[in-house]
Amino acid sequence: MSETEQAGDLDIEPFAPDQLRHPYAGYKVLRDRAPVYKVPELGLHLVTRYDLVREALKDTATFSSEFDDFLAMAQQMTLATLPADVRARIEAVNAEMITVPPTMLTLDEPGHTRYRSLVSQLFTGSEIRRGEAMVQAIIDHHLQRFLDSGETDFIAGFAFAVPLRIIADRLGIPDSERDCFEAGAKASAAGLRLTAVAPETLLQRAEAARDLQRLLLELLADRRRQPQADMISVLAHAELEGCDRPLTDPEALSILGQFLVAGHETTTSTLGWGMLMLCRDPGLQEQLREEPALLKTFVEEVLRLESPVQGLPRVVTRDTELGGYPLQAGELVMLRYGAANRDERQFVDPDALDVHRDKAGMQMAFGSGIHHCIGAPLARQELSLGFAAVLRAMREIRLHQGFPEPEAEASFILRNLPELHIAYQRS
Repeated sequence: MSETEQAGDLDIEPFAPDQLRHPYAGYKVLRDRAPVYKVPELGLHLVTRYDLVREALKDTATFSSEFDDFLAMAQQMTLATLPADVRARIEAVNAEMITVPPTMLTLDEPGHTRYRSLVSQLFTGSEIRRGEAMVQAIIDHHLQRFLDSGETDFIAGFAFAVPLRIIADRLGIPDSERDCFEAGAKASAAGLRLTAVAPETLLQRAEAARDLQRLLLELLADRRRQPQADMISVLAHAELEGCDRPLTDPEALSILGQFLVAGHETTTSTLGWGMLMLCRDPGLQEQLREEPALLKTFVEEVLRLESPVQGLPRVVTRDTELGGYPLQAGELVMLRYGAANRDERQFVDPDALDVHRDKAGMQMAFGSGIHHCIGAPLARQELSLGFAAVLRAMREIRLHQGFPEPEAEASFILRNLPELHIAYQRS
């Protein structure tokens, strides 16, 4: 079959829950037979081959990042399925919130770099190294909280808690507001998963998002009066280059919201998937303990094999083609990083974890080009230090037999394990 087959020509339902939980066999079919795959009921095209994803990421003039309309449409579709009373309550909560403008993730040049430059100083190599002791202390603290028990839900006890504490400290969230921040962080990430949940859960998420926005507005006002060494203070006093004006509260909220998800949810996901891989391979545990220098490649391989962001959309700005497939201005393409990262055209034996893989950093879990994740150095630091500490503290790490086999959530954008129960011997 040709590269231009349409949805329906292949026996794949990209948005079916089982396909979302177990996407990789389907990704291979798409890469081989229809690497630009039209899903007409959703008005978008899935791009699954590494070279084509990279081509689209580099051509920012043709493939725009201004996809806010797609996210708004997805939210409206979800609201339309709810009972009228719940929908009205959610809409009332949303009406209490400030509408935030596009800043980094959903903005093209020159605006994208104008906003990104405001916070780039916080993620330089020297700044990341300066914060290493703090990151290590947080990792050690959370390990000690459950280490003696010999078992834990690794997601709740470590993979979620550690990145959340780190990003909260970097933003400047007071200890007294950590519960509100945690609830808001969960709501922000859940909103990007595009998964089916109970109506009351959606209402709770909306309320948590509203409460978090109120908290951040209060902190922005406080930092304008009394700046501290944190990201909120940087944004509270930032001036937008070329505009000769301070950053507005809605702009600051937009940037903070993006860092909340990018700096927390993706690291949580990768810690969880990496631990699952360790549980399933005792030999790998020993290899990494004996050769800790291999941890760097292990982290890259976990990111490649289980990309925490499976894909993001782009808007086609002009009639064009990709891989010989015609695209029209206004159409959406969904660049599937999770598929590109297992493309055998790019990676030898792509479904295998190889801690000796050459050029493992070519994986696309952090995107590529101008939208490459600005927090990638911090994420890599957290992951490397986190896995090293776990391997030092635990032996015989295994899945807890008293719980079902761990399974991914049926999510279209983010890929995560809701829970991961493990057992181990303390070193």
